[in-house]
Amino acid sequence: MRKILITNDDGILADGLIRLAAVAVKYGEVWIAAPESQRSAMSHSITLRESFDAWEADFPVAGVHAFACTGTPADCVRVGVLNLVPGKPDTVFSGINYGYNLATDLQYSATVGAAFEAAFQGIHTVAFSEHAGDCHKVTDRYLDEIVRELIDEPLGKNEIHNVNFPGCPLSECRGIIRGTVVSDDVFYLDSYSEKLSPDGRMTFTVVGERRWEAAGGTDLRAVLDNYVSVGKAKNIT
Repeated sequence: MRKILITNDDGILADGLIRLAAVAVKYGEVWIAAPESQRSAMSHSITLRESFDAWEADFPVAGVHAFACTGTPADCVRVGVLNLVPGKPDTVFSGINYGYNLATDLQYSATVGAAFEAAFQGIHTVAFSEHAGDCHKVTDRYLDEIVRELIDEPLGKNEIHNVNFPGCPLSECRGIIRGTVVSDDVFYLDSYSEKLSPDGRMTFTVVGERRWEAAGGTDLRAVLDNYVSVGKAKNIT
C-alpha cells in the first residue's frame, strides 16, 4: 500500500491539514509529521545545534498515524522520511496552507520549503495552498480530483507540484489551469512600520499591500482570475 506523509506549517490541528488527510486516506496509508503550532514563513529552515521533539498525537481522521513536532516543517519532513514512516513514504503532501503560496512568496513559504525538502529526499511531492479566508468550497470541490491526478504525475529532480485554490465562491470559479509557471511578480509589496522606544530600540513590523497584477500563464494570474492553479516549482537546479 502507498505510504503518504503529510506535513504543514499551520500546526497539526489546522483545518487544512485535517481536510487534506481526509482525502489522502482514500489513496494509501497516511502518516502525519507536523509542527505542534504555527510555523509560517520559515522557508526551508531546519534545526541545527539543538534538539527537537516529536510525539504521537491524537488526530480527528481515523486510521492516520500522527506525530506532532517542535521543529520546523522541513524538520518534520526529514524526521518523517528518515525515522517515523517505516520504509519511507512514497508521497509527501504539504498543506493545505492557509494562504496562497505562489509568485515570489514561494521563497518564504514553509509549506513549500517542506515540500522542497521532501523532493530533496527523493520523494514525489505536492504542495497545496488556498486563500486565507473562510470560504473553502473551491478547494473541497477540486481537491480529490487534483490529488488523484497528481499523485502519480511525474516530476523532475528536486521538483514539486504546487497547487493554489482561489477563495471565490464555487459559482465564480472558472475551473483549473494546469501548467502555470511561478510568477516573478511580487505578490505583496512589503514595507515595515517602525516604532522607536525611549531607549532607542527600533521595532519593525512587516506591512503588506496586495498586488493585483500578474503576467498571463502564471500562478498568480490564475488565482486572480478565480482559477485553481496547478503548476510545478523547482528547488535546486
